[in-house]
Amino acid sequence: MDFKQIEAFVNVVKYKSFSKAADASFLTQPTISTHINTLEKKLNTKLIDRQGKEAVPTRQGEILFEYALSLLNTREKAVLALTSYSNKIDGVLEIQSSSIPGEYIVPDLIYEFKQKFPLVKFYIEQSDSDTVEQNLLKQKGEIGFIGYKGNNCLNYKKILSDKMVLITPKKDKYLKIRDKAVYMKDLIDEPFVLREQGSATRKEFEGNLLSMKYDPEKMNIVARFNSIEAIKRAVSVGLGVSIVPKIAVENDHDSCKFLSFEIKDLSLDREFYLAWNKTLILSPTAEAFKDYILNKRS
Repeated sequence: MDFKQIEAFVNVVKYKSFSKAADASFLTQPTISTHINTLEKKLNTKLIDRQGKEAVPTRQGEILFEYALSLLNTREKAVLALTSYSNKIDGVLEIQSSSIPGEYIVPDLIYEFKQKFPLVKFYIEQSDSDTVEQNLLKQKGEIGFIGYKGNNCLNYKKILSDKMVLITPKKDKYLKIRDKAVYMKDLIDEPFVLREQGSATRKEFEGNLLSMKYDPEKMNIVARFNSIEAIKRAVSVGLGVSIVPKIAVENDHDSCKFLSFEIKDLSLDREFYLAWNKTLILSPTAEAFKDYILNKRS
C-alpha cells in the first residue's frame, strides 16, 4: 500500500462517490478508480461496493477505513514535527462551510492565503451548519466555517459578528415604511422565504420568535431555499420577505434590488466561527490556514 492509494480510499468512503473523491483530491476519476483497484488487489479483498451512484465500504472496507485514518493522521504528525525545518506549504486543503461563510467570507480568505502560499489548492464543500459539524466529526474536511458552536468534540474560534436584517421587495407597501421603525408584529403575517432545516440562521430566527411568544409553525412560509443568493433573488422578484445576515446584503445596496430594514424588537446578532476536530492532527497546510485566519482576526 502507498499513501496515494490510502488517500483515494479514504476520500471515496468519506464522500461516498468516486467523482467527489476525485474532486477533493484534484485527480481524475479514472485515477481514483485505479488506486482503489490496486489496493483491492494488494489486499485480495473487495473494499468498495458501487451501489448505483453511491460508493459504500464493504465490511472489510469499514475495518480498513479506521486504520487508514490512523495512518494518515500519523503521517500528518510526522510532517508537522518536521515543518520547523521547512517553509513549504502546499497540497489540497478540504474545507467544510455553511452557506453564509461559504458565500461571503471564505472566498476572500482563501484568495488572501493563496497569495502567500500559491501551491495550495482548496476543495470547499458547502452545506448547512448541522452538516458541517457532522462532516468535521467524520474527518470529512479539516477546517470548517459555521454559524454556531454546539459540539464539545470540535474547537471553535469566533471570526466575525454580524446582524440580521429584514429584506423586502421594492413594493409600495414597503417603500412607505422604509423611513419608519419596523417591528415584528407588523411582519408576522407577511409571506416569508426562509432557509432550510439545519440552517443556523433559521434556528436563530425561530428561537427569537419563540421568545417573543410567536409560533414559527404558524408563519406564512411560501418557500424554503438552501442558498442566501436564491432567497435574495426570490425576495427581489416579489415572492415574499426574509431575514438574512447583513453581510449578505451589503454588496447589493447599489443595485437596489430589494429593501432592507432593521427590526427594532428583534435582536438577532449572528456570530461565525472557525471550527476543527479536537481529535484530528491538522495537516501543516490546515494549521497554517487556521493560524493565518486567527492572526488576521485578532
